[in-house]
Amino acid sequence: MLELAILGLLQESPMHGYELRKELAAKLGAIRAAISYGSLYPTLRRLQAAGWIIEAATTPATAEEVPALTSRRGRVVYEITAEGKERFAKLIAQAGPETYDDTGFGVHFAFFARTDQATRLRILEGRRRKIEERREGLRDVLARAAERLDAYTLELQRHGLDACEREVRWLEELIANERSGRAPTVPQPGTAGGRANESPPPPGKSRQERP
Repeated sequence: MLELAILGLLQESPMHGYELRKELAAKLGAIRAAISYGSLYPTLRRLQAAGWIIEAATTPATAEEVPALTSRRGRVVYEITAEGKERFAKLIAQAGPETYDDTGFGVHFAFFARTDQATRLRILEGRRRKIEERREGLRDVLARAAERLDAYTLELQRHGLDACEREVRWLEELIANERSGRAPTVPQPGTAGGRANESPPPPGKSRQERP
C-alpha cells in the first residue's frame, strides 16, 4: 500500500523524501501513523531498485527536513519512470480483499480520482461487506456478552458499532453515487454537511419566516 501511495504521489510531481512523507500524511489522514522514515526510505530504495523511480536531483537539506539521529545531507529528489507509471496503473486497478481492509481501503480511496468507475464500485462494495461483517460481530458480542462486560468495555463496543453503522451509510451513499455517475458532494467552506451554516432566526420568528 505504501508502494501504491508513493507512486501515486510521484505521478503528480517529483518529490524528495521529506515532501513525500508530508504529502502521505496529508493525503492518508487517519492511517498516516503507519508512515515513518523507517518504512518510507526502504520502500523508496526498493522502488528504485525495481526501476519504478529514479533519483532526479539532489538539493540542500534544511534542519527541519533531516530525520532525528541522522546526519544532515542533501535531499534526494525522486521521479517516477514510465515503468513506475505502468506499475501504478496495475496496482490502482486491483480490487481484491486487501483493498477492503482499513489501510488498503484508505490508500486506494485516496487515489479514487485516478481509478476507473468499475474498480471503485468493486472496492466500495467489498468494503461495505467487510464493515457489515464487523458490525454484525459487534452486535453479536453485545447481544451475548453485554452483561459480562464492564461499563467501559461495553461503551467501547457500542462506539465501534456506531462507527460501523455510520460507515455503512456513508459507503451506501458512495455506491449509489457511483452507480448513477455522480461524484461525492464536497462541502464548501462555511458549510456543515453540504449546507450553509445559518445563524438562528430572530426571537419570535421561525427560520421559514426570515426574509
